[in-house]
Amino acid sequence: MSHVDSSTPTAAPLPSPYIHAKSNIARLTVAQAFAGANSAIIYSTGAIVGNELAPSHALATLPISIFVVGMAACSLPSGAIAQRYGRRTAFLIGTGCGVLAGLLAASAVMVDSFWLFNAATFLAGAYAAVVLSFRFAAADCVQSDRRPRALSFVMAGGVFAGVIGPQLVTYTMNVWAPHTFAVTFLAQAAVAAISAFILLGVRLPKPLTAAAAGGRPIGIIARQPRFVTAVVCATVSYLLMNFLMTAAPLAMQMCGLPQTSSNLGIQWHIIAMYGPSFFTGRLITRFGAQRVVMTGLMLIALSAAVGLTGVNVAHFWLTLILLGVGWNFGFVGASALVLECHGPEEKARVQSLNDFIVFGTMTFGSLLSGDLLTSYGWNTVLSLSFVPLTLAMFALIVSATAHRRIVS
Repeated sequence: MSHVDSSTPTAAPLPSPYIHAKSNIARLTVAQAFAGANSAIIYSTGAIVGNELAPSHALATLPISIFVVGMAACSLPSGAIAQRYGRRTAFLIGTGCGVLAGLLAASAVMVDSFWLFNAATFLAGAYAAVVLSFRFAAADCVQSDRRPRALSFVMAGGVFAGVIGPQLVTYTMNVWAPHTFAVTFLAQAAVAAISAFILLGVRLPKPLTAAAAGGRPIGIIARQPRFVTAVVCATVSYLLMNFLMTAAPLAMQMCGLPQTSSNLGIQWHIIAMYGPSFFTGRLITRFGAQRVVMTGLMLIALSAAVGLTGVNVAHFWLTLILLGVGWNFGFVGASALVLECHGPEEKARVQSLNDFIVFGTMTFGSLLSGDLLTSYGWNTVLSLSFVPLTLAMFALIVSATAHRRIVS
């Protein structure tokens, strides 16, 4: 009969890296709902406030362009912070930028400072870049076969952002009559603070030093055909979404439509952006990311076609709704493709590089949209959308054909 020494401690099982998966995904989803209101408020008000404060009407959409610059400029630093200190640290720094952005924007409206407002939208862009990394954090929480669904589910939190943001604008924009939107931006700061409180409970493993230093050189990863295709499709999806959504509120104002109609249009657009996320992950699992991305690109093309048929409220709303659904399929599908291009020790660098390229390219779209709209009109903005769409569809078809040949 063997004797077991009860005084000898048995080794405790190592905790699973997925032990907090449900809690983390729930918190990230709720945080996405509150934090996503930041982008909704900027897109709803940026061109309007810019038009009031800018020294020239041609600079009306510059604050939104600066917002995108902030997204691009802070994508790589955010990834570096996440790789060295962990994702939660990056999240909390980002939400700090969100609180400061709201406070600065309110101050800019009160003192009529266009350049201070641009500084605020830059910080709001930095916050938005961090918020979009929530989707990759969700993928870290689960096993590989469930990553598209986890990524998609957290993105679904944006549905509530699509309600919270525009409704905050509608109910607060005239609270302090001499300073339109000042209270809106104060509310934006408060919502960012709520998001930070929620993120305090996210428990993700801190990166190991060896893992942070490991992996292939980023240049080798970036040259993978599948990564190139993912970046191209994500870039075009986000570029055109931003290109059209930036111009739409000002275009509606130029067509004599009320601000409330613009707010509702943006609200339904954002709901359409994130609503499909409840099932996009399942579609990716069933049909493959490339087919979902192609569907998204086709929906964006359809949205531009609808916009060309008229300038009534219904035309703008349907354009924005189709644009939102198309963005969801294109961007979420492309994000799922990125997950196939890196190992665990490479993820932060590769994901932040992807977002840097996407947001950096978006900057040009934002800068162009305001000038094109005021100089050539809404129809020109819509017509130009078909050029990058054609290029992205071609890249996707070539990539899919090459992948089938490799598999066979």
